[in-house]
Amino acid sequence: MAMDVKRFEAIKNAAVGSKRQKSGIGTYKEKTLHAILKDYYAPDKSMQEISVEGYVADIYTGEQIIEIQTANMNKMREKLKRFLAEYPVTIVYPVPRIKYLSWIDEETGECSRPRKSPVKGSVYRAFVELYKIKGFLADPNLSLCFPLLEVEEYRLLNGWSRDKKKGSVRYDRIPVALLDEISLKDAEDYRKLIPEDLPEPFTAAEFARAVKEKTKIAGIVLHILHYLKVIERCENRGRAYTYRVAAK
Repeated sequence: MAMDVKRFEAIKNAAVGSKRQKSGIGTYKEKTLHAILKDYYAPDKSMQEISVEGYVADIYTGEQIIEIQTANMNKMREKLKRFLAEYPVTIVYPVPRIKYLSWIDEETGECSRPRKSPVKGSVYRAFVELYKIKGFLADPNLSLCFPLLEVEEYRLLNGWSRDKKKGSVRYDRIPVALLDEISLKDAEDYRKLIPEDLPEPFTAAEFARAVKEKTKIAGIVLHILHYLKVIERCENRGRAYTYRVAAK
């Protein structure tokens, strides 16, 4: 499905303006982000919440399954074992590229004014979750889709720190805009995650600087790319592994 910003905007406006949304942010069972993405990737609601192979698929088109996963990828393992044996599966994992954060006081119900987070999300950070399903990533029936979003996030002031923010619970996320989409299915798609101007061989630290991420995250990305045979290891540089793009 080609990215359709206008349709996404219409679906988002309809969800945010619905009665269930007016009754309070996140007060219904299905969280806003999940609900909007499900409607976006399956405009035909008869395709949603379908029993397949003993599990409930978020979307079943009759030919393929689409799962909207907004949190822990560990929960996908059993479904993937069953689904991938029979159907093409796409996992949609939203990435908050731009985030505005608001805090909710549980005692008063007051919500703070949104403040823009200085941290920008990226597809590279999603690899922390992809590591949990690493064993499925090479399956030819599996595709990944990362919608890059502008998001409003609401958190409860119930953390353990003095300001109650550290360790707090995320209450809901509302997508404001669809900015881009990144799809990963085969080796060629994964190769695009490696900057073309990155000199070879490169270390995890050099890759991290090139993609503007932490070295720990870069290391996880490279671990998965090596597992998928997209890159190969070269001679060590001191104690650090070095890598180059594998021949096609």
